[in-house]
Amino acid sequence: MKATEAKLLALLQKSPQFVIPIYQRTYSWTEKECRQLWDDIVRCGSDDKISAHFMGSIVYIEKGLYSVSSQSPLLVIDGQQRLTSIILLLAALKEAIVSTMDNGEPVENFSAKKLEGYYLTNPLESGDSYYKLVLSQTDDVSLKAIINGIEQPEDKSIRVVENHQLFTKWLSSGKDLKAICNGLAKLMVVDLSLSRGQDNPQLIFESMNSTGRKLSQADLIRNFILMSLEPELQTTLYERYWRPMELAFGQAAYANHFDGFMRHFLTVKTGDIPKKGDVYEAFKDYAHSPDKAGAGVEALVGEIRNYAKYYCAIVLSAEADTDLKNAFHDLRELKVDVSYPLLLELYADYSSELLTREELITAVRLIESYVFRRAVCAIPTNSMNKTFANMGKGLKKDRYLESLKAAFLLLPSYRRFPNDTDFSRDLKIKDLYSFRSRSYWLRRFENYGRKERVNVDDYTIEHIMPQCDNNLEKVPAVWRAELGDGWKDVWEVYRHTLGNLTLTGYNSEYSNRAFSEKRDMQGGFKASPLKLNDGIGTVSKWNEEAIKSRASFLADRACEVWPKVILNSEILAAYKTVRDEGARYTIDDHPHLAGGKLREVFDAFSKEVNDLDLCVNEEFLKLYVAFKAETNFVDVVPQARRLRLTLNMPFMEVDDPRGLCKDVTNLGRWGNGDIEISLSTLDEIPHAMALVRQAFEYQMGSDEL
Repeated sequence: MKATEAKLLALLQKSPQFVIPIYQRTYSWTEKECRQLWDDIVRCGSDDKISAHFMGSIVYIEKGLYSVSSQSPLLVIDGQQRLTSIILLLAALKEAIVSTMDNGEPVENFSAKKLEGYYLTNPLESGDSYYKLVLSQTDDVSLKAIINGIEQPEDKSIRVVENHQLFTKWLSSGKDLKAICNGLAKLMVVDLSLSRGQDNPQLIFESMNSTGRKLSQADLIRNFILMSLEPELQTTLYERYWRPMELAFGQAAYANHFDGFMRHFLTVKTGDIPKKGDVYEAFKDYAHSPDKAGAGVEALVGEIRNYAKYYCAIVLSAEADTDLKNAFHDLRELKVDVSYPLLLELYADYSSELLTREELITAVRLIESYVFRRAVCAIPTNSMNKTFANMGKGLKKDRYLESLKAAFLLLPSYRRFPNDTDFSRDLKIKDLYSFRSRSYWLRRFENYGRKERVNVDDYTIEHIMPQCDNNLEKVPAVWRAELGDGWKDVWEVYRHTLGNLTLTGYNSEYSNRAFSEKRDMQGGFKASPLKLNDGIGTVSKWNEEAIKSRASFLADRACEVWPKVILNSEILAAYKTVRDEGARYTIDDHPHLAGGKLREVFDAFSKEVNDLDLCVNEEFLKLYVAFKAETNFVDVVPQARRLRLTLNMPFMEVDDPRGLCKDVTNLGRWGNGDIEISLSTLDEIPHAMALVRQAFEYQMGSDEL
């Protein structure tokens, strides 16, 4: 390894060529980074007191491709974003000088001809060797078009073209070209060259603390897979597997989705959900596992490529089958990314013909129904990522759909699949106008059972009883009379609920008109072709009774649109396992809680813990009482004179200003966790709850990955 300080332009001039290897990420600087570079150049170029501006490092492998001659291209390991941006600026500067100075020199050695011959091209070479910088794939084609002054291809590199246009615009805004040239001449870098066979580029790459845009987890993974391979194998694997993935995602989606895809892929394969910043480390562990390491790198990349196809079908509308595509679209509208690991596993088995098309559609609709029903019933979503991450592991692939239904039906209370009674009840009273997925539920209602789907975006939501800007004073007299004596309560309670909401193309015409006018006018409810308006045209008066009647009608329909899980009770019984030994025990099995002072303390404590969240579940086991959310977060061991509480969180992370906690890490005892506290009086409950709440939030926070 050789590291020296160098002027960037001098490094460009003396170097035969810089090549961005195929495993590097594409050019990704945005206007923000380009503006910072521009401002730095202008600042130091306009101030004679500033002699230099350091802009980071350029790390490359000498003699790193195919030749061992002194004119071998330099393979860039770190610094391609800076290099590419400078080349784009130099190209724009050359064009500005040609158009404004008749090919003169704002500063010595900065003529258009010298910019091209020193920094942009190698004039005596041909082919790829002609260019000072060779990018990868789409980026390269667009950069060459800029340097050659020709039209961009149809599939141009968005970032390369946009940033060149930015520099062109800033140069044409009257900025002193002399200052720009002087600033460019002052740019300094650390010139760091490596030797193939002597230095480890991967380790150096990982340790670089580069300026500019942070590498994504997917960037690191791609480099990890390809960087250490010989160039010929790099090219083969990239072109056969990785490049098709980039094209399938598209430029924008690849940047925005690929990290998430890799996280979901690893969840499917390992059963563990890596934190967003730990995807790369989790992937390295997976790649180094005995099965994967033995299968070879091509098998690993091929596996990723296959799951990328499934992801694009599910998430990026690449599915060709219309019914499947619609099902995926409906689920995406609920914004439940945590379901993707299960969906990827289902789609993989569908591709392997373990799951039929019809079964996959049914499975997707069940997931959609599960998510929507829980949202309507306001059941906390904390545990859904782990629910979906692990559900696929217990499925019986020879009875796929049946076992999936059983898995949903056997979920514990805080993960439960809401039944029709709960769903219908909450749907009728929920504020659906303010609901996050408002357009989703309206569209699903309207299109259920239709062969020709209605685009609800062509319509607006209509309050049959007007909302009047949510201002009670603005309710017209005609509507006060329509609603009757209790009109204030009716308006307050029902205006945003299911029974009072519909779709229309005549919202502005309806305004706050009387119901009879909305019903009978041209384009009114009587003439509406929308299924959501079925029956409204036959109602004579719109009041509380009418709203509740329509809500009941729509709630019944909703139970068909978002169906419950149906499975024969005998079949379900066959799937049940004795997972919950504690279900046989009650408080009466704990003699220290049978009566007296400790019973009073326990009852009060139990109420406080259960009130933390709807997802909290209390279970009486043989020797202790467990309070669970995702799993146990506090356990209570009843003793003769106290309740011994065990908190399930690391001792070092608890905030314990009163010094109540005891470190019991690695000590064998009943209960789960590293922290022990005592509780014996009612007065101690507030202090105990402050600690219990930390254990609960620690567990719930672990889902925020």
